[in-house]
Amino acid sequence: MASWARSAGARPPGTVTAMPRSSRSSILAVGLALTVLLSACGTDAAGQPPTETVSADRSPAPLPPVFYVDPRGAAGWQVTEWEREGRIEEAAALRRISTRPTARWLVGDSEAVTDEVSEFLAGASRSGQTPVLVTHNLPGRDCGRQGTGGAESAEAYQDWIRRVASGVRGRPVTIIVEPGAVPDAVDRCVDDVDERLGLLRDAVAVLASTGSARVYLDAGHPAWVKDTARLAAALGQAGVAEADGFALNVANFIDTPRNVAYGHQISDALDGTTTFVLDTSRNGRGPYPGRTVRSAPSWCNPPGRALGAEPTTDTGLDRVDALLWIKYPGESDGACRPGEPESGVWWPEYAVGLANRAD
Repeated sequence: MASWARSAGARPPGTVTAMPRSSRSSILAVGLALTVLLSACGTDAAGQPPTETVSADRSPAPLPPVFYVDPRGAAGWQVTEWEREGRIEEAAALRRISTRPTARWLVGDSEAVTDEVSEFLAGASRSGQTPVLVTHNLPGRDCGRQGTGGAESAEAYQDWIRRVASGVRGRPVTIIVEPGAVPDAVDRCVDDVDERLGLLRDAVAVLASTGSARVYLDAGHPAWVKDTARLAAALGQAGVAEADGFALNVANFIDTPRNVAYGHQISDALDGTTTFVLDTSRNGRGPYPGRTVRSAPSWCNPPGRALGAEPTTDTGLDRVDALLWIKYPGESDGACRPGEPESGVWWPEYAVGLANRAD
C-alpha cells in the first residue's frame, strides 16, 4: 500500500447525492462549515449535478465485539519460519502482531476486488469475527507524497467502489474510506477538489447502502490540518453525515490522547456527536521527535517506535468507537533510506522492534 501519512511536523464526474441519516448530523452545523470551506476554496455552492442517487438511509451497523485476526497475515507466516529456524525469542515477539486483528487494504484491480473482499469476509464470518477493510484507490491518492497512484479515472473508481460493495454481500464489516483523501483536498494538492469530494461522497453512500458496513471517512491526524473547522467542512462535503464517523492517525504515530482531543474538535465542528476511530498500531511511543531522520521524513519508518493499544471497541473514551490497527505493524512506509523496503512490503526486523518496545 502507498504510504500517505504526513510528517508529524510537515505537511466528479458521476457525483452521487446520498439521503442523509437524521441520527448523524445537524444540517445547520454542516451548512455553516460548508460555507467556511467554499469561501476558503473559492468554489461555487452549487457544485456539480448528480447523475444518480444512492440511498444511505439506514440504521448504523452494531459495533463488533471482536475484530478479525487474519491467520494468513505476514507476521503469522514469519512466526512459523522463525520457530523452524530456532529464532524463538523473535518469533515470540512477533506473536504480539500475528495474534491481533489488523485491517486489509484494498488498493486496486477492479476485476479481482469483489472476490478479494468476499473471501476475506467469509473467513471472518467463519471465525465469528468482524473484519476491517481500507479502501485506498482514489485517483491521485498520493498527490501530497509519492506521486499520483490510484484508479485511472473517476469513472474507474466509481466502478471499483461498487465492486467492493458487491463483495460485502450483507456481512458485517468496518470500512475506513481513503486515508489522506480529505486532508489532501483541504491542502488543495488535487487538481479538482470538487471531484475529489464528490467521489468520496459517492463512495460513502455506496458502502453505507450495503446495510451491514460501518463506514468511517478518513480525516488525517492532528499534525496535518490545523484548521478543524475547515477540515470539518470538507468532511461534510465528502459525506461524513452518511457515514458512521471519521478515522484518525491511519499509518501515523501520534499518541492517543492527542488524537482524541483533535477528534473532539472535529466532532464539535460537525455536530458535537459524530464519533470516530483511531489507528493505534504504531503509536505506543508517539511520533519521532523531529521532522527528519537521516535526511528522510520522520513519518517514514521512524526508529524507536512501538505498538500501541490493542484493537477494541471498549475504549472508555468519549466519542471514540474503536481503537484499531489499521496500518499493518511491520509493513514499510516506503524506501525512504538505503536498505528500507518499498511501501507496503513486510519488514520483519522493524516489526520486531515495534513489538519489543511495546508496553
